[in-house]
Amino acid sequence: MRYVSTRDTAGLPGKRFSDILLEGLAADGGLYLPESYPAVSAETLEDWRVLLERDGYAALAFEIIRLFVDDIPDDDLRGIVDRAYAPTKFLDPAIVPVTAMADGLWLAHLSNGPSAAFKDMAMQLLGELFAYELGRRGESITIVGATSGDTGSSAEYALRGKPGVRVFMLSPLGRMTPFQQAQMFSIDDPAIVNVAVEGVFDDCQDLVKELNGDAEFKARHRLGAVNSINWARLMAQVVYYFAAWLRVPGDEPVSFAVPSGNFGNIAAGHIAREMGLPIHRLILATNENNVLEEFFGTGRYRIRGTEETLATSSPSMDISKASNFERFVFDLLGRDAARVRSLFVDELADGEFDLSGTPEFAGQLDRFGFVSGASTHQDRLDEIRRVLADDGLMIDPHTADAVHVARLSGVEGRIVVLETALPVKFAETIVEATGQEPPRPERFVGIEDLPRHVVEIPRDANALRALIEG
Repeated sequence: MRYVSTRDTAGLPGKRFSDILLEGLAADGGLYLPESYPAVSAETLEDWRVLLERDGYAALAFEIIRLFVDDIPDDDLRGIVDRAYAPTKFLDPAIVPVTAMADGLWLAHLSNGPSAAFKDMAMQLLGELFAYELGRRGESITIVGATSGDTGSSAEYALRGKPGVRVFMLSPLGRMTPFQQAQMFSIDDPAIVNVAVEGVFDDCQDLVKELNGDAEFKARHRLGAVNSINWARLMAQVVYYFAAWLRVPGDEPVSFAVPSGNFGNIAAGHIAREMGLPIHRLILATNENNVLEEFFGTGRYRIRGTEETLATSSPSMDISKASNFERFVFDLLGRDAARVRSLFVDELADGEFDLSGTPEFAGQLDRFGFVSGASTHQDRLDEIRRVLADDGLMIDPHTADAVHVARLSGVEGRIVVLETALPVKFAETIVEATGQEPPRPERFVGIEDLPRHVVEIPRDANALRALIEG
């Protein structure tokens, strides 16, 4: 298995997994994808159903991940995966259980991990992969990441204490919930630096990309990425689509409703579908920052500036530049790297591109199965109340976005909603919707009262460079 950049117009040889793991973003600014997606047969799916039931989530994860990784010996890879998905790390030993809901919906519980968010499903694996590969090479790495709320704590929980790893995690100043801030800022580790940026998530993401585009600085400080620009994140997320499908009774295709901001979560679903997982529709759910919904409805991709990016009650989706969207466009356009480079480098410099008149966009529903929708604050409150009343389940606002869009999508058949986080991370909205405080796992009691460790900087790449250089 080799990997290519979405912007490689020179036809360079594909790279090994271990190299792109540490590199993150390609030198040409593109994102890595496999040269081709492995195919999974119906017979293999049945074998995996038995395996998942008998041996658990880690055993399934190993079988899927080994399809993408051929430069780590199987025994070592199995150990990496077993450590990442040890049942003791998760609130439920099933790791990703599913629950039947009203109206033909199912809920895939992805937030049982150390930081109570779906990002743990990938970040726990990424932490183990980094530790293994850096140890094998005798090297170190400086992680520079951006978070709108959940990536940061998931990454820091996965990477703290890992030898050879420093972390600089950027977040938008004042845009995360108090609980999310406390999760990150309460970590007291000299190798982990929390950086609050004056701006929105997209500004943080832009700073990360600017530093990764500085070849000399990137090489000197050995910059790496934990955001979903790192292929290993998506690879890990592919697994829970298979797990959820296997745990929903029956063999028919199912659809997945996915809260979507940066497009990483649903991009993993796209890859699972390309591998042969029987997915009928990928239902993309956004909040009021509906850049992605606009594209799938019209073919026009228009990014929005800081002033236009709204602060909502599902803040992890307050994103107007979806990093992983480029991976899908690469597949949409038949892997034409020159066209992708033109769109994302040239046309997007003016803030938008439009594929509405292209045959590729006209056929995308049949070929790739995407439908989309958006929800509002009131929609979220209504769905949180409805699900609690009908199903006895308390869901977070992002999951509520997906439930709302799924209900109105017109998609027939079974729909699996992907949970984003435990409700405790968004207590203010939960109380507004239900009048009840969300349950809090014991591990998080009192974290808001712990000392805060955070540095504030302006929206300036040189300020970030100076911080990293110490």
